[in-house]
Amino acid sequence: MEALMPIITQLIAGAVGGNVAGAALKQAAVSVIVRTVAGAIGGVGGGFLLQMLGGEAGLSGLVANGIGGLVGGGVLTAIVGAVLGKKSA
Repeated sequence: MEALMPIITQLIAGAVGGNVAGAALKQAAVSVIVRTVAGAIGGVGGGFLLQMLGGEAGLSGLVANGIGGLVGGGVLTAIVGAVLGKKSA
């Protein structure tokens, strides 16, 4: 269970970050489900990148995973929204 905690944290933080980014950017082309899924995937990716770059050195593991998940989820959701927004226009 201890090995799954970082991934669960990244998934949840990514989903939150994705929904916040989607709401902030007012992307009408992206539904809540798409924002949540893209955010969760981006959250895991962002957390993984932060761990690879050594971001956990100054932060505790759970906080670093949460921050990486929020940022990664927001970034991936913004990219998905931009691509889907151009596609539907």
